[in-house]
This record gives sequence, structure tokens and C-alpha cells, in this order.
Amino acid sequence: MAQEKNTEELIIEAARKIFVKRGLAGARMQDIADEAGINKAMLHYYYRSKEKLFEIVFNEAFSSVVSALGQILEGQMPIEDKIRKVIDNYINGIAEVPYLPIFILNEINQQPEIMVKRLSSQAAFPSILAFMKEVIEAGKNGTIKNVSPIQLFLNIISLCIFPFVARPLVQGIFQQDNIQFDLLIQERKQMVADVILAWLKP
Repeated sequence: MAQEKNTEELIIEAARKIFVKRGLAGARMQDIADEAGINKAMLHYYYRSKEKLFEIVFNEAFSSVVSALGQILEGQMPIEDKIRKVIDNYINGIAEVPYLPIFILNEINQQPEIMVKRLSSQAAFPSILAFMKEVIEAGKNGTIKNVSPIQLFLNIISLCIFPFVARPLVQGIFQQDNIQFDLLIQERKQMVADVILAWLKP
């Protein structure tokens, strides 16, 4: 039983690496088998198709990041605190699965309609409609500046994601090792929240 679990873990890890590099369309079952150090027949014994593997890898990564966000967005707290908690949890979540932004961006570029459907059908996908209404109401009553909730989301997502997407560039230009980069990311949670809230100040 332990050996079977280890083999499955090896396959999932190999699939994750291959999907990040090549996307769903470019990945082959042989590539995944080679990465896992097993033969293709054994891979097919555990998983019949790369689509099934992709679904497992995607759900694992995506759910780990967004599950907490849904609870925050639907929670009862001042909007400024909610924004800070969203940014903090989002960056923490991506730090746990740093390959996720590139993984999603690759798939959006290769097959946008399928990826949008996959994202929106996730059980853990946060209900943002109520929060968008909350942003609009907060703008109307003067709690924050009257801004587009879509622009707010785009600003938060882009400011949070970019360092992870550009990590090799950031580390290369600023000559940072992994520890220094991790410290930069921790500092960034406060900085991003400050920037967003300064922009929203009425």
C-alpha cells in the first residue's frame, strides 16, 4: 500500500512539473512517465489519461490558494481589513504553490475557453459577486474612493502575482538567493496592501 502511494505521489509530482513546462496540450503521457521514472504502462495503470492527471494537479493547486479567499470575501469585517486579509492570504497561498500563476497563464493562453470554464466551476472558487457589490456600496457611502471593483481585483491580482511569475528575473537582477526572495515576498504583503488602500482612500 505504501509503495502504491509513493508511486502515485511520484506521478503527480512528475505531472505537475511537465504541465508547468508544457501545458496540457504540449504534455505527453510518455513525458510524465519518464519524469516519474516509470514505464508508460505503469502510468496508464494508475491514470488513464493526461486530462485526468491535469484535473488532479489543477484542483490540488487551485483549491489550496482560493479556499480561504472565499471565506474572507464572504466574511463580516470592514472592507479595508478584508482587503488586507485577501492580499495576505493570496500571497501566502501562492508562496505554497509558486508554480500556480504560470500554470494558469499558460493554459489561459493555450485554451482560454476551457480554462475559464475550469476556473469558474471550482467548488472553492470564491463568490466575488457579493464583494463587488460591497466595493460599489463602500464607494457610494464614502468609505473608500468610488472605483471599479474589476479594476480593484486586477490591481490586487497583478501586484500579488508578478513577483512569482518573474521570480528568475527578480532574483537575477537583484542578486537574491531563495531566502532573500522569500523575505521580499513577506514584505510585499504589507506593501501591496498599503498601495491598494492608499489608492482607495476617499
